Amino acid sequence: MGEASSGGSGAGRLLARLAVLAAVGSLVVLVIALGDGGLVVVTAGFLGLVLCSVGVWWFVARRGAARLLGGLLATAAPLAVLVVFAHDGLWLTALALCLCWGTALACARAALRRSRPERSRPAAIPATRPKQPALIMNPQSGGGKVGRFGLVERAEDLGARVVLLDPSAPADVAALARAAVAEGADLLGVAGGDGTQALVAAVAAQHGLPFLVICAGTRNHFAMDLGLDRSDPSRCLDALTDGEELRVDLGDVSGRPFVNTVSFGVYADVVQRPEYRDDKAGTALALMPDLLLGEGAPRLDAQVDGTALSAQQALLVSNNPYALPDGLGRGGRRPHLDDGLLGVLGVRVEDAAQAADLAVRGPQSTGLTVMTAQRVEVTADTDEIPVAVDGEALRMPTPVVCTLHPGALRVLVPRDRPGVVVPGPPVDWRRVIDLAWGRTRRTTPS
Repeated sequence: MGEASSGGSGAGRLLARLAVLAAVGSLVVLVIALGDGGLVVVTAGFLGLVLCSVGVWWFVARRGAARLLGGLLATAAPLAVLVVFAHDGLWLTALALCLCWGTALACARAALRRSRPERSRPAAIPATRPKQPALIMNPQSGGGKVGRFGLVERAEDLGARVVLLDPSAPADVAALARAAVAEGADLLGVAGGDGTQALVAAVAAQHGLPFLVICAGTRNHFAMDLGLDRSDPSRCLDALTDGEELRVDLGDVSGRPFVNTVSFGVYADVVQRPEYRDDKAGTALALMPDLLLGEGAPRLDAQVDGTALSAQQALLVSNNPYALPDGLGRGGRRPHLDDGLLGVLGVRVEDAAQAADLAVRGPQSTGLTVMTAQRVEVTADTDEIPVAVDGEALRMPTPVVCTLHPGALRVLVPRDRPGVVVPGPPVDWRRVIDLAWGRTRRTTPS
């Protein structure tokens, strides 16, 4: 906990004042335009958002005519807003309001970013070149990135021993990693998806060895939050000759490691189905009505560091918290991987009104619970529940316990890498006003 001057730098104060000025400007535009349809612009935009979210809810949670009606409503609502603007000649008013409010948000975000106390990030440690690196590669991962980028040949040229998985014979990658350690490997690495990464990472952490992430999977969220180049996995191999080491946390869910997330509830139920791999959207739409509103629809209870969280439809536990989205697109990333905390996101939406509330209020909605914890225990009214661990479909006996091993993983990364894009802070207008007039508020570094 530290005390930060809300006045911050001169640039931060100027940006905060511009944000307040732009916010006031949007109100002035609205007041001036009241007689020319300004109120219609705001009302139509708000109603369009609410009706669109209701339509999406009906489309997802219902079947038959209700689903058809929901799809039509979700499509028609934003189109109707555009028609109202065009018919009544409100384009300029709507554009002025959007520009003023967009400028206000952008300036507020920039001011808060400049004034935020800098979190001390652990320095990367210069790494010595491994003598016997062992790399496990999945040739099918990411649609064949291993072959497309010539990863096997490049790794072998750099002195690594490559274990190439056979797609026709599923292998125990953790056992392969342990065998490599027994044969003298001084580094373990994986070219594959996040689920495979986690299994080998746990072996590396257990033996105190550095771990190399080669982002040859489909999404590779772990690689993204490490600041690696996901567009060219061959660049990850540069760490073998010019690398540095980071210490990051490693998650554990009832004895199984994870590097990104553990999902319970709706998503975990959907990915269990064999048909999901071939038809993701169709499978989800077919199952959602029963999972959300059906008789006996699964609900989850959790103890989050002793705090009860009940009757959740979906629960996401992450290795360090994800940034939540806001009006400027923030989200989908973890600012840090070494905070020693689990991120917890619970969702409970029972009807269209709650769906609209979630769309309008976002993280402040009553249907969304956001927490951090060191231990999460998930229970249900069954002996076993579906769980998705880094995207892998599993079933685990209840209770399922999620914990974190702080700083357990030594990750070797190339010195030359894109780096981590740290999301900006959420817009807090009280702090922006304090910044604008040089007041002081106690804040916590993020």
